[in-house]
Amino acid sequence: MATTQKNGPSKKMKDSKFHQLFLHELKDIYWAEKNLLKALPKMAKGATSSKLAEALTNHVEETKNQVNRLEEVFELLDEKAKAEKCEAMEGLISEANDILEDTKSDTMVRDAGIIVACQKVEHYEIASYGSLVAMAKKMGHDEVAKILEQTLNEEKKADKLLTEMAESEINEEASAE
Repeated sequence: MATTQKNGPSKKMKDSKFHQLFLHELKDIYWAEKNLLKALPKMAKGATSSKLAEALTNHVEETKNQVNRLEEVFELLDEKAKAEKCEAMEGLISEANDILEDTKSDTMVRDAGIIVACQKVEHYEIASYGSLVAMAKKMGHDEVAKILEQTLNEEKKADKLLTEMAESEINEEASAE
């Protein structure tokens, strides 16, 4: 099994189809995170609840750090940080924009919709980072796995926070509107 070296993966590992899949998925999530940086402020601005708006604004800062971590991962792998269009994230962001357009502003129904959209994004990210961590570990990229796992844990925490907001107040208020 190849291990991560200072100069990236071994030639044999770098040429493997598994490593190429791993790189493709890294480029995919890199595009997703960079485009999420553009979408999150719009969702925060559209939120009625100040708690939800604050959570989304905080996640923008977290997402900036996640983009930086991905760039560090590319560097560790001796690869250029390059984004490849993520069709899934593009669709999820489009759905979020539809919710903003199709719901009345200053309502908890809109906030409930924003949470649904954001949780879909978080679940996609959790699946992506979980797979990337497992792949990195399999290839012996221990430092890379550790970095990706940090982001995975942040995404899980964000999802949990959204669930708590929905269940503690937003869904109750939305159902009464």
